[in-house]
Amino acid sequence: MPADAIKLIKRLEQLKTRRSVVESEWRDCYRYTYPLRGVGLETSGSAPSDPATQNASTAQSNQADLLDSTGTDSARTLAAALQAGLTPSNSRWPLLDVGNPSDEERLWLDDAADTIWENIHASNFDAVGFECMLDMVGAGMFPMFVDEAPGGGYRFEEWPLANSYFAASTPGGPIDTVFNEFPLSVEQAAKDYGVDKLSEKTRKLLEDKPDEILHFVRCVYPRNAAAPAGKFARNMPYAAVHIERDHKHVVREAGYHELPLIVPRWNPVPGSAYAFGPTSEAKPDLKTLNETVKYVLANADLATAGMWGAVDDGVLNPKSVRVGPRKIIIMAERDNLWPLAPASKFDIAVLEIDRLQRNIRKILMADQLEPQQKAGTPPTATEIVVRVELIRQLLGPVYGRMQSEYLQALVRRCFGIAFRAGVLGRPPRSLAGREIFVRYNSPIARAQKAVDVAAMDRYEASLGMQAQAGLTDAVDMYDWDESRRVRAELLGVPAKLIPDREAVDKTRKDRADAQAKVAQTNMLMDTAGKMAVKAA
Repeated sequence: MPADAIKLIKRLEQLKTRRSVVESEWRDCYRYTYPLRGVGLETSGSAPSDPATQNASTAQSNQADLLDSTGTDSARTLAAALQAGLTPSNSRWPLLDVGNPSDEERLWLDDAADTIWENIHASNFDAVGFECMLDMVGAGMFPMFVDEAPGGGYRFEEWPLANSYFAASTPGGPIDTVFNEFPLSVEQAAKDYGVDKLSEKTRKLLEDKPDEILHFVRCVYPRNAAAPAGKFARNMPYAAVHIERDHKHVVREAGYHELPLIVPRWNPVPGSAYAFGPTSEAKPDLKTLNETVKYVLANADLATAGMWGAVDDGVLNPKSVRVGPRKIIIMAERDNLWPLAPASKFDIAVLEIDRLQRNIRKILMADQLEPQQKAGTPPTATEIVVRVELIRQLLGPVYGRMQSEYLQALVRRCFGIAFRAGVLGRPPRSLAGREIFVRYNSPIARAQKAVDVAAMDRYEASLGMQAQAGLTDAVDMYDWDESRRVRAELLGVPAKLIPDREAVDKTRKDRADAQAKVAQTNMLMDTAGKMAVKAA
């Protein structure tokens, strides 16, 4: 059944109303951290205008009103830490598993994870991912669109948060419905969608007004009556419909096997599809800091230029007097003009600014995420371990939600694209009908797994001490072969480097046979030598 443009536009208006509960909070959070990233929220609910001039004056004005960069620097530090801790480009972080896989299955899953990771970071993911993390810190959520690139590989795009509206098809479930408004000129729309797909009114504008801006809406939502393995656009589980908003005309209808949009959330608002970010917690201090700096700068102006008192005696005109170097001021009496000492106390303001800055950096975790060491003094191994454990504790709760709503959805979508493209190779037959789920080997995940590795080290050391004390049967309470495999898995060792059990058994048998053969040869030589000595 083709999409109904009128119903979708009506639903868009409903979603706009629901988002109004968080817009004012988002505006304030962006205003004190990244004003330019909040472009579009200042005129919420109105149609997006030309991107070249969209709220540019308002955004620039907000940027000029930002008098302290602590919020910006702290937000950027936290965003970079999230990006590096969740999806690092220098180490493989996605892992695929099916539960108790065989050696053949583990090898294929490991190779598939390698291919997915390499293609993700060979695309524009690192740049788009950091921008998404900035929105995660500011607003607490972001929409990331994932699709196949025209020449192969992946293509990532962050849809502007100011013009995006969300909903969940299940109560309390993940976001799976996204509506986004965006502007296009008539000429751009004709090249993107094709002239024959546009409405009749738009086709008429193509001749007379090709640069006129039109407003389009792209809608992604789950289909209720879709076939699980649908092959045609209108029969796939997720619909993607593009509409001319002004003329209520469908210009494109597509479909996806997996949800192409990933919308994770930091701190969801109860009963809503929207969320707030960590900046919302620091907003009171951010606003107070900005006002305090404003007064300090005003007092600094007085302290620099001075404040003067004058007597209006008919000769001295206070309105025309300009105090400055190499200027002569005509006065009737010597005491008609005198300097006034400002009553402000800079020491109190400086202490308050320092307190507010420390609070902001603490809330946004920048005080712990940035290196804290003296110049020229490298940290000790103990300091590094303690710091990693502290960062794990700080980001652990965030990582749990990001794992389910961000990383899992991202890898599932990328796996589907790569598998259908045939770049993962033929999987083992034993994987047919089994569900493949995602695990992670990111730095935060490795920090969490390090606890298990440390527990294994302590237990093995305890067994060794018992064996040295004469309790040789203590080592029988531990599966040493399985411990080595578990340790390799926890440390993120590639599966291709770990031989299967049959290969290990064969290697051990060959080694034992070779040692027995050498011992037999030595025994024969020793016997022959003794006989030769006896004969002599």
